[in-house]
Amino acid sequence: MKWALRIVGALAALLVVAFLLLRTPDTDPAEMRAKYGGAPSQFVEIGDGVTVHLRDEGPRDALPIILLHGSNADLHTWEPWAEDLSRDYRVIRFDQVGHGLTGPDPAHDYSRANFTADIDEVARALGLDRFVIGGNSMGGKHALAYAIAHPGKVAGLVLVDASGPPRDARVTEEDEDSGNIGFTIARMPGINHIAEQITPRSLIASSLDQSVSVKSVASEEAIDRYWELLRYPGNRAATMARFASEYPPFEREEVAQVRAPTLILWGAEDRLIPVSAGEWFDELLPRSELIVYDDIGHLPQEEAPARTLTDLRDWLATLETS
Repeated sequence: MKWALRIVGALAALLVVAFLLLRTPDTDPAEMRAKYGGAPSQFVEIGDGVTVHLRDEGPRDALPIILLHGSNADLHTWEPWAEDLSRDYRVIRFDQVGHGLTGPDPAHDYSRANFTADIDEVARALGLDRFVIGGNSMGGKHALAYAIAHPGKVAGLVLVDASGPPRDARVTEEDEDSGNIGFTIARMPGINHIAEQITPRSLIASSLDQSVSVKSVASEEAIDRYWELLRYPGNRAATMARFASEYPPFEREEVAQVRAPTLILWGAEDRLIPVSAGEWFDELLPRSELIVYDDIGHLPQEEAPARTLTDLRDWLATLETS
């Protein structure tokens, strides 16, 4: 019995030592704001204790476009698009709750309804009555949810490798991140709590590398940004909360009711959300166009900025003349 207790004590001591050696602490908020929140960033209060990190660029009298990032990404994923589009359009992008410099939701509410409500709060704070809304991955799901909830405000919808279809489209909410080893670990009971404190940079590098086919996107700079902003205070706990939640897929009937013109862009080599999901959206959305890019993974806006921008601009021109 004494030997068993000694063994248990020794193992516990080893775990404590391992935790202390491997622990990756939260990043410093002031340092992160200085590094990632400089001009043209703004920090806008939208109610319920949420202060959103956003960027609002381009002519104020031009057609507004709101862009929503994917799971565990941030507004910087839209940098190639924002730089180009802001010459002719008003481009708004923001860190959704639990991400980037916005940080966790004070009420710990990571439901689809709350994400959708935040979009509306941002639009009202900026005085937007009608706009194009688009999103990648999780952000695409939230953009579609907004179009369903507020049809009168959506002039157009852009889905980029969006999540949200049901299992029979061979993708679920869980599949959105299941190809990433970091997110797989985050769903393991017990291990996920340790992951809130032990988040090695190599894990983030592996996750990002698995997401893209154009490997230059997984640059050292991008890995640093993902790693540092994931460790922004509260974001890791928010990630665990999101992954522990149930997100029902869209019903066919609610997708089919969207009347906004919709552009669907998809990477043919997306290992997280397959092209079949894009085809499911295209089948149901009454006014949709699907474009698939060969040799591109989960982040077409970063992996193929020139090609996606050409197709996006052509589509936006049809909105302005319709």
